[in-house]
Amino acid sequence: MELRFTNSRTRTKEVFAPIDADNVRMYVCGPTVYDRAHIGNARPAIVFDVLFRLLREVYGADHVTYVRNFTDVDDKINARSAESGRPIADITAETTQWYLDDMGAVGVMEPNKMPRATQFIPQMVEMIEGLIDKGHAYAADGHVLFSVSSYKGYGALSGRSVDDMIAGARVEVAPYKRDPMDFVLWKPSSVDVPGWDSPWGRGRPGWHIECSAMSYELLGDTFDIHGGGNDLLFPHHENEVAQSCCAHPEGGFAKVWLHNEMLQVEGKKMSKSLGNFFTVRDLLDGHDGQPGVPGEVIRFVMLSTHYRKPMDWTAEKAREATATLRKWRGMVDGVAAGAVPEAVLRVLADDLNTAGAIAELHKLAAAGDAAGLKAGAGLLGLLTEELGGWDVVSVDLSGLAARLAEVRAAAMESKDFSEVDRLKAALIDAGVEVRMSKAGVELVPGAGFDAAKLEGIA
Repeated sequence: MELRFTNSRTRTKEVFAPIDADNVRMYVCGPTVYDRAHIGNARPAIVFDVLFRLLREVYGADHVTYVRNFTDVDDKINARSAESGRPIADITAETTQWYLDDMGAVGVMEPNKMPRATQFIPQMVEMIEGLIDKGHAYAADGHVLFSVSSYKGYGALSGRSVDDMIAGARVEVAPYKRDPMDFVLWKPSSVDVPGWDSPWGRGRPGWHIECSAMSYELLGDTFDIHGGGNDLLFPHHENEVAQSCCAHPEGGFAKVWLHNEMLQVEGKKMSKSLGNFFTVRDLLDGHDGQPGVPGEVIRFVMLSTHYRKPMDWTAEKAREATATLRKWRGMVDGVAAGAVPEAVLRVLADDLNTAGAIAELHKLAAAGDAAGLKAGAGLLGLLTEELGGWDVVSVDLSGLAARLAEVRAAAMESKDFSEVDRLKAALIDAGVEVRMSKAGVELVPGAGFDAAKLEGIA
């Protein structure tokens, strides 16, 4: 199966040819662990989880190495510690587990390796020393900075000129910089924040050097795929390329770069000021009086939009996804999965088109191919046993059934069926299947069941 991906570096769709088909290597930038992951953070986790699954399907589960890091040394973490009075180690341990739990709840498999930045400080120091020796970095006032002008390819990944980057970025002005675009590789630490001994004094690494050092140690100087949200394209990924290619000019760093677009909520950018900012855990457990959303539903909604397009989270999409998944789970219950249908695999192999793959699942469901539906959905991380259980509706509709039977009996006498029609329409609108016969009235929760709509029906 030929895979094709849109490479951010070349801005074209290319046939994917791994460096070594026996060890396909992928690195994705993970979270900075100081708080709960918001729903925008879930999008790259889910997108690259599907890519991980696809690569495993094509090349074999034992022939793919997926690395996603945790940034556990950062000024945001330091600030959270100062605000709360809690030790930094406690905060990072807790929030790291939160992230793993929340991503697991939306069906994200754990990568092969999950390095923490603090585990690779010696490797970062070594890389920085090498950059200084090669003339690509310089020490100044306890800091070490990368000299952007020393790398002629700077800007190629994001497609920007240095002038454009200066104009469009919040460039830190500091007296120790030789050039405004130079970025920090190492910075001094005061006694109240984490620090490590180095040739430049006690300090801590800058953000960008972390991923370069960890990817080199775990995947080598050249690997197949580097991924992340497009908010990381500049400056983070641009800086990674510069320092990695200068530190290890014998390698090529990442061959293919993939970036997912951002997420909106109800058509607007997610922000706390608009009141539409919420975490994955908020969605899962329910928030602001809204019921919780099953992790599988969150995943389905996320995958219903191509990763390279902006994704709009809406309550209506969640309701539609709930109805679809409940129907599909009813179809595949007790059915053994077959081979992944070629149509699903083919669409997904074309630039990770998850929206197209879901369209193929709809076709399989319409054709009654339960085994194919289960296998194809499984490749997307849907209809899995791990994400199951939520679709079982536990609700007592006997009172409403008795009420409808009573109204129906009265209507048979009066010949006025308006109240029967009203009650029946309200039940159907709530996703309840209404079955009336000579034997009586039976109410069954259907695919689009919404318990909230039952309030006040009778």
